[in-house]
This record gives sequence, structure tokens and C-alpha cells, in this order.
Amino acid sequence: MIADLPGDKAALARYVDHTLLKPEATAADVSALVREGAGLGVFSVCVSPTFVAHAVAEAGGRLAVATVCGFPSGKHVSEVKAAEAARSIADGADEVDMVIDVGAAKAGDFRAVEADVVAVRTAVPAGKVLKVIIESAALSDDEVVAVCQASEAAGADFVKTSTGFHATGGASVHAVQLMARTVGGRLGIKASGGVRTLHDALAMIEAGATRLGLSGTAAVLAGFDGASDAGAADGGY
Repeated sequence: MIADLPGDKAALARYVDHTLLKPEATAADVSALVREGAGLGVFSVCVSPTFVAHAVAEAGGRLAVATVCGFPSGKHVSEVKAAEAARSIADGADEVDMVIDVGAAKAGDFRAVEADVVAVRTAVPAGKVLKVIIESAALSDDEVVAVCQASEAAGADFVKTSTGFHATGGASVHAVQLMARTVGGRLGIKASGGVRTLHDALAMIEAGATRLGLSGTAAVLAGFDGASDAGAADGGY
């Protein structure tokens, strides 16, 4: 355990992007997400780009609104990612979580990764947060380090483990530790994908995560009450 590990629901909730990215989600589902997130005291809700304006209206300033870009494959040309990010910012998003081209990273083309992030950073102005999803479970340790370095060089605010949709898996303590060592506190670290229990959440924070992407936030927070720590329902993260 570390000194500043959150010790209650309210403290842990401030780490959370309360997330709904299921393709079948409806506007009513997003309204419910915002109400639940506000009640739980989370930092933000994270929704698909088509729901940004709706989530902003529902949130009414009570919590931040995040969205995704190039999601979930990252196999979009940079201009398309930038246009998607710009539209989300125009719709009121406070934060954008973009997916890199994982194949470019696997091929060792980290200049292409950096250029991709630069394109989206240009569309996400100062005062708005850009997180870079690196799909850490699909990368070697050396590739994780190189992608984090490219993201930092491109002006990202956070690096993020996973979409939660990749077959290789989501966040791991090892990946978060490696990412944290690489960016050295200069960028935030978001752990997402498979973080379903209080134990998972605290382990990620202890490893260096400064934000958590959770779909089953209420179940995670309930761990402080001694409630069941069973896996939460999958909301796309």
C-alpha cells in the first residue's frame, strides 16, 4: 500500500471515468450513466462520440465528459481521427481518448505513432485533455516504452492501457508500472479494461494509475462496504 491510496468511496470515485461504450447503447442509457456517475461522485463519464452533446447536456457541469477517437481499432487515417476529435470538442467534450495504430507500433514505426498523436493533439486544444490508448497487452515492453515516449513527444496528457475491446486483454499491473516509469509523472496514466473489483482498482493505483476507466463503477466502490467483489457487468471497458 502507498500513503495516498484512496481509502474510501469518495476518494476512489474521483479517479474514475464512468464508461459506456457498448455499440448498442442508447441515449436513455447515457442519461442513466450520467445520473449514476453524478450520484457516485466520479470524475467523468466516457461515452461514444455520437453521445457527447447528449452527455454534456445531461451532465450540466456536474462532471466532465470524455469520449473516444479512432475507437476501437485505431485503424483510421490521422485526418479522420483529428476530424472526429474536433467534432467531439465542438460538441462539448472535455477529454478525448484516442487509439493509436497498434500495427504501426508492432512494426516499429514510432514516428508514425507520434505523427498520429500530433494530428489529434492539434484538434484537441489546450485546456482539453488528450489520452492516448496504446493497447498495452498487444505490445512488448520495449514497444510500450517507445509508444509512451512518442505520445509524450506529441503532447499527450495521458497514456492509457487499453480499449477494453482487444482480444489480448486489458490493463495489467505490470503495464501500468512500466508506463508510469516511462513517463515519470509528466503524463497521467489511465488503466482501463478488466478493472472490475476494488482490489483491481487499488492495485492499478498503487502501480501508478492516476485515472481508471470503469464500466461497473458501483460494484467496484461497493468493495469498501464489504459487498461482493465479483466481476461487474461488462459495459465495454
